[in-house]
Amino acid sequence: MATTSFADFAQRADYSLLDSLRADPQATADGQDHRPRQVFSGHYVPVTPTPLPAPELVANSPTLFAELGLGDGLAHDEAFRRLFSGDITAARSPMRPYGWATGYALSIYGSEYIQQCPFGTGNGYGDGRAISVFEGLFGGRRWEMQLKGGGPTPYCRGADGRAVLRSSVREFLAQELMHALGVPTSRSLTLYVSGSETVRRPWYSANSRSFDPDVLVDNPAAITTRVAPSFLRVGQLELFARRARSGAHPEARNELELIVQHLIERNYRQEIDPALDFVDQVVELARLFRGRLTSLVANWMRVGYCQGNFNSDNCAAGGYTLDYGPFGFCELFDPRFQPWTGGGQHFSFFNQPVAAEANFQMFWTALRPLLEGNTEALARLDEIRDGFAEAMAQELDAMWASKLGLIRYDAELVQDLLQLMVASKADYTIFFRRLSDIPEQVFALQESFYQPSSEELDGQWTQWLQRWRDRITEGGDPSETAAAMQRVNPAVTWREWLIAPAYEQAAQGDYGLVRELQEVFRHPYDALPAELAATYDRLKPREFFNAGGVSHYSCSS
Repeated sequence: MATTSFADFAQRADYSLLDSLRADPQATADGQDHRPRQVFSGHYVPVTPTPLPAPELVANSPTLFAELGLGDGLAHDEAFRRLFSGDITAARSPMRPYGWATGYALSIYGSEYIQQCPFGTGNGYGDGRAISVFEGLFGGRRWEMQLKGGGPTPYCRGADGRAVLRSSVREFLAQELMHALGVPTSRSLTLYVSGSETVRRPWYSANSRSFDPDVLVDNPAAITTRVAPSFLRVGQLELFARRARSGAHPEARNELELIVQHLIERNYRQEIDPALDFVDQVVELARLFRGRLTSLVANWMRVGYCQGNFNSDNCAAGGYTLDYGPFGFCELFDPRFQPWTGGGQHFSFFNQPVAAEANFQMFWTALRPLLEGNTEALARLDEIRDGFAEAMAQELDAMWASKLGLIRYDAELVQDLLQLMVASKADYTIFFRRLSDIPEQVFALQESFYQPSSEELDGQWTQWLQRWRDRITEGGDPSETAAAMQRVNPAVTWREWLIAPAYEQAAQGDYGLVRELQEVFRHPYDALPAELAATYDRLKPREFFNAGGVSHYSCSS
């Protein structure tokens, strides 16, 4: 039976985080806690979101609604709209009349930071504009629903707590696409925009070639609701581990143990036997998270995704994609692709495995205080950490083999291919999709090249194609290989120059292109009809190269 009324939706409420973890003892009881301040202990701060004035539905996800058993009409229900546009007074029993925000530590590429905190202590980092408002059970699965752009929290560091429509459209659509691509991710529930509130942010002027934003623009305020099994981050575990190591307060170690127990319950209980001793559960948690994280990053690279800011606080401890801030998808193949102007090469496309290892190092560091004095358990934990690079390499080898239809990974074949793709300036998605047709001649691949080929390059491609075809014909039926390759090499990808018109039109009240993109992204491995392929299956036009806000962008959102 579909849940069609808000009253029935409310009955799904089940707040494991609020029930099993500790509130900040200095927090208000009613959630009226919106000014920046230090938070010294506790796992969360009760906080009420700030409602969007005159909210209007831009889009909801029929896919997720169906998965949760929600009637599609709920998106238009008045109480549902009020809740997910920030008005928590719509909550009814057994729902809680407040939301919650969480704190975390900042680590960048394996280095701990505190000085960027406005208090210089590290006690001000956390969910600055992300407020969870619901946790419940749907079909036996637990989901948490979080408003991004829901207004200021104590962690807001002086900002307005809002998200602009531009970044909200991007996050909403990206989560839809990543799920359809088969990449573990947080999900999109609804996207509401205010009919009257705007916020000012730095951005790029029309036809800008600036690296950094060059104008201030007013954009409608919006709230997108993202949904996940939990929003626990590696950075959260780090925060409590740092407090435990420094003896920040008498309950510091206990708070670390509680949040690790909660992580296991929320994200790993089906795989970790509750009968195990807690230290053994912790070691198993590390092993399982390593497996999820290495698989996730291999999937990112398979589909061309780059998480432009892969700090530990943007790394979900459940092992899925989280926090779509300065992300992008590689079009012109470049191992150093990085869409975020503030990111640097350490978070570039092909450096994501190394960034993931740095985050895993912080995860390992956070677990160690719980095993203190148990040399055997610590040795097992260290072995898991020491094996990260090998586990990551195995995932990547399997990923490249699948993209090429190979039974076994062939390092020389892959490396030669990547060099040829760089030399030919190939489009990452179009190239691998055309290769999935098992072409015999290089001309079938040339429509994926951003520059005319040369006789020398054509000769190298011909030789590579022959070597590759010899390998795959050894393995079986080429038609079966082609079908298998098409299941891992999408026909559709995210192209920023096609997304920008959608959020620009949405700012004028026209949501048609947002909804068209939803449909295009629902089945990204299916060949597009000719009329859609003419728009969505083509090379990036020249005018969008080096275009501010399209080929590169700031984190301004």
